[in-house]
Amino acid sequence: MENSVFGDKTVYKTRPDSCSEKEKICYDTLEGLAIEYERVSHAHIGTIEGLIEVTKVLGASIHKNLFLCNAQKTDFYLVIMPGEKPFKTKLLSPQLNCSRLSFAPPEYMEELICCTPGSASVLGLLFDKGLKVRLVIDKDILGYEYFGCHPCDNSASLKIKTADIIEKLIPSVDHTPTYVEL
Repeated sequence: MENSVFGDKTVYKTRPDSCSEKEKICYDTLEGLAIEYERVSHAHIGTIEGLIEVTKVLGASIHKNLFLCNAQKTDFYLVIMPGEKPFKTKLLSPQLNCSRLSFAPPEYMEELICCTPGSASVLGLLFDKGLKVRLVIDKDILGYEYFGCHPCDNSASLKIKTADIIEKLIPSVDHTPTYVEL
């Protein structure tokens, strides 16, 4: 691919030699919980083509991670759903008993889950110490053997067993997921 997001398509089973402090916290947590992962490093993914390329190399779908809020910006939601599925807020809001949701401003994402647009991840819940973010998972995610996500930075992608995310990681961050059908 001419405009590849990769300089190196190697899949690693370890953290990179150097990474940001927030990435270090992500890797420390995964390793502390005995959660195995595979990692690829890449350029910032800004296109569907780049996402497809990463998915092929990693061997796992990168799920959509949407950071949403209500109109008052008092309730925040991290919505995780299959990457290929279109998002329709009109299907979500009634299941959460809330008014229509919209994308939260970037400053709230950075403050609450230590992520920037394009890097939102279930691993961002490690930074939600005040439990201000409600985790919402599309039930279809449970049908995937592997869970693809970023380590709170869009320059790498991880492949983790979905069961490890649901059974180990999420309980460790004290979030109880709400399962929905989107």
